[in-house]
Amino acid sequence: MTQPHPRRGVCMVIAAASGVGKSSVSRALLDSEPALSLSVSATTRAPRAGEVDGIHYHFRDGQKFLAMVAAGEMLEHAEVFGRRYGTPRGPVEAAMAAGRDVLFDIDWQGFRQVQQKLPQDLVGVFLLPPSLVELERRLRGRGTDSEAEVAKRMAAARAEISHWDEFDHVLVNDDLDATVAQVRAILHAARSMRQRQPGLPGFVAGLLAPG
Repeated sequence: MTQPHPRRGVCMVIAAASGVGKSSVSRALLDSEPALSLSVSATTRAPRAGEVDGIHYHFRDGQKFLAMVAAGEMLEHAEVFGRRYGTPRGPVEAAMAAGRDVLFDIDWQGFRQVQQKLPQDLVGVFLLPPSLVELERRLRGRGTDSEAEVAKRMAAARAEISHWDEFDHVLVNDDLDATVAQVRAILHAARSMRQRQPGLPGFVAGLLAPG
């Protein structure tokens, strides 16, 4: 339903350990919410075959990337295996100002950084597995990881899960459809918050104006 007045967009982070189902939930959410788009990260790694600058990533050299960080142009950034990744601030703020919502593909560390910069705009959802036994079953079900790799991923999962209490919304992903429905409900509730609707006072004033 279209609102009779403008609203400010929502920034949403869905965080989870590997194997919990974050990618599946995110894809389903993006497919069902036309006003929601995935934030495009910047990276210092080279483009892979078929990747397009500005669509898959914003490809930047190391010097440019660090200059953006120094100028406060990144909402969050991190170094992973010698390559830098981050979220440019400009496109996110432009989307929110236009009433569009942005989904971030970041972990709890990135969430913490964005929360410091956009505390009034960010909604965080943390996904938990039904159990560690089920999580290990899912990881093994991929069939591509060695025993050592599974053990490494389980250790990383425990470390990730330990940050669950930094998020306002925490869901157990036992059923994909139910989890997606819950995340959509959280997004819709965030959209209707009073502070996200700068045109609301004028709209209400019109409703209350004498005959």
